[in-house]
Amino acid sequence: MRTIAVGSKIKTLRTEHRMTQEQLAAVLGVTPQAVSRWEVAKAYPDLELLPVIAAYFSVSTDFLLGLMDP
Repeated sequence: MRTIAVGSKIKTLRTEHRMTQEQLAAVLGVTPQAVSRWEVAKAYPDLELLPVIAAYFSVSTDFLLGLMDP
Protein backbone atom coordinates (compact mmCIF):
# COMPACT_ATOMS: atom_id res chain seq x y z
CA MET A 1 0.00 0.00 0.00
CA ARG A 2 1.35 3.42 -0.98
CA THR A 3 1.54 6.34 1.37
CA ILE A 4 -0.27 9.40 0.10
CA ALA A 5 2.41 12.08 -0.02
CA VAL A 6 0.36 14.93 -1.42
CA GLY A 7 1.70 17.36 1.18
CA SER A 8 5.32 16.79 0.28
CA LYS A 9 4.47 17.14 -3.42
CA ILE A 10 2.70 20.44 -2.74
CA LYS A 11 5.65 21.70 -0.70
CA THR A 12 8.10 20.75 -3.44
CA LEU A 13 6.01 22.43 -6.14
CA ARG A 14 5.45 25.51 -3.99
CA THR A 15 9.15 25.94 -3.25
CA GLU A 16 10.12 25.27 -6.89
CA HIS A 17 7.78 28.13 -7.82
CA ARG A 18 9.32 30.29 -5.07
CA MET A 19 6.01 30.78 -3.34
CA THR A 20 5.31 31.21 0.34
CA GLN A 21 2.60 29.26 2.08
CA GLU A 22 0.70 32.52 2.36
CA GLN A 23 0.87 33.12 -1.39
CA LEU A 24 -0.32 29.61 -2.23
CA ALA A 25 -3.09 29.88 0.35
CA ALA A 26 -4.29 33.12 -1.27
CA VAL A 27 -4.37 31.49 -4.71
CA LEU A 28 -6.36 28.53 -3.39
CA GLY A 29 -8.66 30.46 -1.07
CA VAL A 30 -7.52 28.63 2.06
CA THR A 31 -5.59 29.70 5.14
CA PRO A 32 -1.80 29.53 5.36
CA GLN A 33 -2.32 27.18 8.30
CA ALA A 34 -4.15 24.75 6.01
CA VAL A 35 -1.21 24.72 3.59
CA SER A 36 1.15 24.18 6.52
CA ARG A 37 -0.91 21.22 7.80
CA TRP A 38 -0.87 19.63 4.33
CA GLU A 39 2.88 20.01 4.04
CA VAL A 40 3.58 18.32 7.37
CA ALA A 41 1.02 15.57 6.67
CA LYS A 42 -1.32 16.55 9.49
CA ALA A 43 -4.17 17.02 7.00
CA TYR A 44 -5.00 16.64 3.32
CA PRO A 45 -6.46 19.20 0.94
CA ASP A 46 -10.17 18.84 0.23
CA LEU A 47 -10.81 16.50 -2.68
CA GLU A 48 -12.28 19.38 -4.67
CA LEU A 49 -8.99 21.32 -4.36
CA LEU A 50 -6.79 18.59 -5.86
CA PRO A 51 -7.61 19.42 -9.50
CA VAL A 52 -7.21 23.13 -8.75
CA ILE A 53 -3.77 22.58 -7.21
CA ALA A 54 -2.76 20.26 -10.07
CA ALA A 55 -3.87 22.77 -12.71
CA TYR A 56 -2.11 25.65 -10.98
CA PHE A 57 1.20 23.78 -10.96
CA SER A 58 0.61 22.11 -14.36
CA VAL A 59 0.81 18.57 -13.00
CA SER A 60 -1.71 15.74 -12.86
CA THR A 61 -3.75 14.79 -9.83
CA ASP A 62 -2.09 11.37 -10.09
CA PHE A 63 1.26 13.10 -9.63
CA LEU A 64 -0.02 14.96 -6.55
CA LEU A 65 -1.19 11.68 -5.09
CA GLY A 66 2.15 10.03 -5.82
CA LEU A 67 0.74 7.63 -8.38
CA MET A 68 2.94 8.75 -11.28
CA ASP A 69 5.66 11.17 -12.39
CA PRO A 70 4.67 14.61 -13.74
